[in-house]
Amino acid sequence: MLVDWQPRYVYETIFTDKDELEYFLKEVCNGQWLGLTDGGGHAWESAGAELAARFPQYREAIALFRRRWQEMLRGEFAETAALLQRLKEEGHRLLALTNWAADTWDESLPRLPSLALFEGVLVSGKEGLRKPDAAIFHLLCERYGIEPQGSVFIDDNRGNVAAAAALGFDALHFTSPAALAEELARRGLLR
Repeated sequence: MLVDWQPRYVYETIFTDKDELEYFLKEVCNGQWLGLTDGGGHAWESAGAELAARFPQYREAIALFRRRWQEMLRGEFAETAALLQRLKEEGHRLLALTNWAADTWDESLPRLPSLALFEGVLVSGKEGLRKPDAAIFHLLCERYGIEPQGSVFIDDNRGNVAAAAALGFDALHFTSPAALAEELARRGLLR
């Protein structure tokens, strides 16, 4: 994982009850809801309004999600950024495929300097497709002229890893920079 982004950073300052915090993050402002904006199909306002209609008691907390989004972003994880730099220096072609809303992507770029190491980045919110949908993997291959066989795909989400593997990628589940470096070295991709 390269980007240190976590809604918990904001909501820990909002909720004093830990059980309510966990409920909110698991059942209200969760990955499924976030996927509406990541996929480019919903604006934050409409996604937030739909969620607030289902959970009116959390209307204010839901509204904070977009408003305080940048506070959820702490930057990059240094070890992962260093590993990415090593891969680039060793001559590997680097491409990224991310589930991220288009607007928050654009405003976050200045805080994520390692993204400049990538030859190209497909952002779900700009493409209208999300991982693990096979269509976004096909688009990546087509746009950048790559074949899944002979390409390594790395993700911290097991569903995305499984989807990439089903398409023929050598798919690795990211658990830590050290474990990833070991796997890449085993494949002869890191000296």
